[in-house]
Amino acid sequence: MSDPTSRALALLSLLQTNRFWSGAELVDHLGVSARTVRRDVDRLRELGYPVDATTGAAGGYRLAKGASLPPLLLDDDEAVAVAVGLRSAAGAAIAGIEDTSLRALAKLERVLPDRLRRRVNAIHSNVSTLRWNADGPVVDPEALAVLALACRDGEEVRFEYVAREGSETRRLVEPHQLVSAGRRWYLVAYDIRRNDWRTFRVDRLSHTQLAGARFAPRELPAASFTEFVSRSLSSARIQLEATVVAHCSAKQLDEFVKHSDATVTPISEVHSLVTIRADSPHWLLAMVTMLAGVCELDIQGPPEFVQQVRDLAHGLDQATARTTNAADRRNGQE
Repeated sequence: MSDPTSRALALLSLLQTNRFWSGAELVDHLGVSARTVRRDVDRLRELGYPVDATTGAAGGYRLAKGASLPPLLLDDDEAVAVAVGLRSAAGAAIAGIEDTSLRALAKLERVLPDRLRRRVNAIHSNVSTLRWNADGPVVDPEALAVLALACRDGEEVRFEYVAREGSETRRLVEPHQLVSAGRRWYLVAYDIRRNDWRTFRVDRLSHTQLAGARFAPRELPAASFTEFVSRSLSSARIQLEATVVAHCSAKQLDEFVKHSDATVTPISEVHSLVTIRADSPHWLLAMVTMLAGVCELDIQGPPEFVQQVRDLAHGLDQATARTTNAADRRNGQE
């Protein structure tokens, strides 16, 4: 590769993989001499890319953090993925990320080639997002970034955690994976002081910081991280829970389950048992009301919740009657 610009871009593409490259590896990948690699690294530094270098037999290069954000290299698929991800992030439960995502998306779409813009627009125009509980707990984006980096790099993390019952603890963990469940984020980690695996709700974390120690990945006691979180949520003490029989198939409830804390068990091809969990009686009522807009329901319990539904239905009937009477009076006056 003789063209300096093409060579520098190829070097940048390798460094942006966030791994350490030895000098010998770069020489082999780029097909140039070690001296040329050093010159190209200097060229990237002049353009604002902070490249760290170590000398010696085990020396090499890594793209470091800089004072400002230099341009990034994206291939076609990466550009489309980023654009779609930014649109999805606009509806995520992460504090302040909605407006930021839309601003970043606008900048990206302005420079996309027509062929990529058409792909992105096709996805955006044919995918709808249903947002539930928009006023629910949100995640600190800085904490989420720290946890994601720690999972990637295998670095221990310290944070303060508020449990469901309100108790506050200080944790030191080995983070392995972040799992998004609807509008909630969970961290799957090995708790060092408790010598066991734990699932942590990220919106209950605070003062998150890297501990500076590395760890080797452990074998998860589950087939996948999503299964571990699902199992953990099922075994946790639920504050409020309601059970209903939905007069529709389990498949028809996929969208509802995706955006709520609910479990669907098929009873037949046209009936499903739905267990809905929530943190407040008002939200539990709201979830059942939303489900009633999908299909007919038979509410099984608990008894106190059945009474709450009756009270809600009675209140709605009275409101409807008052609205009808007011409309009749206006029509009579006319």
